[in-house]
Amino acid sequence: MQSSGDKNDHGGLFSGTLTQLLAAVSGTLFAISDGMSYGWTAPIIPYFISENSHIQTTKQEAEWLETILMAGSFFSLPLTIYLVDRIGRRKSMLCAAMMSLLCWVVIAVANRMLYIFIARFLFGTASNMALVAAPMYVAEIADHKIRGFLSSIIYLMMLVGFVIVYSVAPFSPFYTVPVIGVVILLTDFCTFYFMPETPYYLVYKEQINEARQSLQFLRPGRYIEDELNDIIQAIARQKGEQGRLSDLLTVKSNRKATIIMFVLNGGQHMCAISVILMNLHLILEAGDSIYMSSEYVGRHIW
Repeated sequence: MQSSGDKNDHGGLFSGTLTQLLAAVSGTLFAISDGMSYGWTAPIIPYFISENSHIQTTKQEAEWLETILMAGSFFSLPLTIYLVDRIGRRKSMLCAAMMSLLCWVVIAVANRMLYIFIARFLFGTASNMALVAAPMYVAEIADHKIRGFLSSIIYLMMLVGFVIVYSVAPFSPFYTVPVIGVVILLTDFCTFYFMPETPYYLVYKEQINEARQSLQFLRPGRYIEDELNDIIQAIARQKGEQGRLSDLLTVKSNRKATIIMFVLNGGQHMCAISVILMNLHLILEAGDSIYMSSEYVGRHIW
């Protein structure tokens, strides 16, 4: 006798997963804004340090625009861990989207570099929160057969954000990119607001009826009681295994995973990927690959 999940697999890879796709895509739209904010300094720093800038900026101040984003992401990690468990994955993602939206508004109307510094720091905070909550959300709502595909969407969205900011910012008024960011984040908020919390989190909070409704939305037309019982058992087992911070080093499997994470993450930054992405226009101009005159960037401020 085949289970309902096996029967569903015979319909194709994406059969019966439309609502999961909608939840994943609407929930990761913020990543376009994150990609835009990450790469925003590449075309904008040449403008800020030019005579055409509407905010007089030194080269040293402009360089801090890059560092302060990373600082916001680093120092907000404890807050992210707290909120993801306290208010849930969905609400954390919505909070991050609204915070990023406000940051774009501040950048669009700012007349002092201090305001932009604050916005960049909060961008890092929002990015950290969203990039932790979103993979958890996607993993907890997706069928195993499309989990890998849905998990990759967030990174594709970020690449779209880079392309937008690299191609639009150099040839448009300064406020154009913030306006695009606001539109994207409003779309994210208005669509993702109606998506359910993950059944795993709801069961963890002992909201069984809400977890059942979430599964019914994510698995339309399928018998979900067996999966719900599996989730209940998994959460009960998780609660029974009290983890400690020291387990990251004392447990062999955890220690190995921690080392792998540090090597991969450290290697990513040590190869200067962040520096390249945040200074791409200056690098290409210095190598005579392109010429990007600052008179184009940010022209016609208002």
